[in-house]
Amino acid sequence: MTQQVRVAVFRPDDERLADAVELLDSLGATPVPDPMLEVRPTGASPQTDDADYVVLTSKTGVELAKEAGWEPGDTTVVAIGESTAEALRKAGYRVDRVPQEFSSTGLVEMLAGEVDGKRIEVARSDHGSPVLTDGLREAGADVNETVLYRLVRPESSGKSAEMAADGELEAALFTSSLTVEHFLDAAEERGIRDEAIDGLNDAVVGTIGHPTKERAESHGITVDVVPDVADFEELACAVVEMAAPSYHE
Repeated sequence: MTQQVRVAVFRPDDERLADAVELLDSLGATPVPDPMLEVRPTGASPQTDDADYVVLTSKTGVELAKEAGWEPGDTTVVAIGESTAEALRKAGYRVDRVPQEFSSTGLVEMLAGEVDGKRIEVARSDHGSPVLTDGLREAGADVNETVLYRLVRPESSGKSAEMAADGELEAALFTSSLTVEHFLDAAEERGIRDEAIDGLNDAVVGTIGHPTKERAESHGITVDVVPDVADFEELACAVVEMAAPSYHE
């Protein structure tokens, strides 16, 4: 690669960001780490004493449930996708159900025919999609939602917005709708929202999942890449390949 490919990545400032930086380095790109999410645990634990199902939607939620000493008992344990399922198994929990489509819609479709009159515990962040809880209620379930953690924007975030506005980004990797909102909030604080959006539209933008794509596009951001599988490595590889100079030659 003869030209620098600077790629903004917005993952929380923990092993996820470190792994993302390492991956981008291995792909020959220049990582621009700019965490747009900070996890603040609430101290709550999934309430599964009388639940028929418990739904977990993230690795972070699983880790916090484990730290809280949660035990699923006889409850049917449902993971929204394979990464959450893997985290459950790593934590020593069993995984009973995983939808074929790793999304709130896919999970609702999987359970819709069997949850009428059942109690479902959904344990997740404070920014979980209503598609999941509304869909399960429409299927006849009694749904309780427990917020395990809140997602806030770190005070130090925003370097990537400045770089985008200055035309100094070749790519950006959005991993949730909230990273889109927080990026734009950081740009707004600096008075460069329009310029940052223009900068993204001159770069290669990738999102994990169509809900994140739709959120970005609702703000005027053109999305170039959405991998078939909701996996960060696939997203990063596809975006770097498109942003690399050889792609444009």
